[in-house]
Amino acid sequence: MGPVTAVWIDVTEESAVGAVRRAAVDRARAAGLPEGRVAEVAIVAAELAANVQRHAGSGTVLVRRGTAHVEIVAVDSGPGFDPPPVEGLSTRGGLGIGLGAITRLSDSFDVYSRPGLGTVFAVRMGEPAPLDITGLTRPMPGEDLGGDAYAWRTDDDTISLLLCDGLGHGPLAASAAGAAVRAFEEAAAGPPAQLVKHVHGEISHTRGVAVAIAQAGGGTLTFAGLGNIAATVVHRGDHRGLISLPGIAGHRAAAIRQYDYPLPPGALIVMHTDGLRQRWTFGDYPGLVTRRSPVIAGTLLRDLGVRRDDAGVLVARMPS
Repeated sequence: MGPVTAVWIDVTEESAVGAVRRAAVDRARAAGLPEGRVAEVAIVAAELAANVQRHAGSGTVLVRRGTAHVEIVAVDSGPGFDPPPVEGLSTRGGLGIGLGAITRLSDSFDVYSRPGLGTVFAVRMGEPAPLDITGLTRPMPGEDLGGDAYAWRTDDDTISLLLCDGLGHGPLAASAAGAAVRAFEEAAAGPPAQLVKHVHGEISHTRGVAVAIAQAGGGTLTFAGLGNIAATVVHRGDHRGLISLPGIAGHRAAAIRQYDYPLPPGALIVMHTDGLRQRWTFGDYPGLVTRRSPVIAGTLLRDLGVRRDDAGVLVARMPS
């Protein structure tokens, strides 16, 4: 599965609520949801955007579609809250349905908030997610296209995750990243080093990418990377960084090696590009490690993606 059709919308005034609603409706219809469900998507999208605008003052909302679903991730750095039961939340002066109703309309709903530090809501409507895996990317400010991209695939009992960062910014970086994703998705099944070598050989016509592939199966994580992609396995508060080697897939790869790490049930894999700050731990975010992957990815992208650069993060929780 690769990146889905997505749009980030800045929410700074009431008119943005309508833009979010329209984007959600367009994507719900493109995903083939029935009209009754499309109307519910419109309500959920507008309510989440209104919460951002009225309570936080500003923020961003991601709306994207998959084959038969729509996802909405609302991110702000506003006052936050100590989460009461979601049923008790409401939007002051909003649509009058409150966030409790959103939980009933949504097939999946999660939230993470800290007083004074903001809130991240994530909603999915349509077919359920088969795995708790989420990738989020955001182009550099001022650019329409970004060079960070992700994908994942399953082969028998293994899950393979790819994150890449096209060199530079803009359309040429996006083209390189897109070529890397296609090469990964079309490659024969194999271990990460073999997949990285395949990507390397297939994208020599591009400006190249930093790339990493993590493969989970049988209680082991096997990892291979070229360039500056950070990756961590998190389990019960322990963070274990993964080894990526210097290089540029498509141009320079003196060595492509893979390394094995233990992967307990329920462990979390977090991969991100150098558009996010490198130094962080879940200890900075009490309770975040227990949330679902869209909320984790949205929180990290909001707080760590502060460089003037494309930013991308991929989060995957292993089945318990």
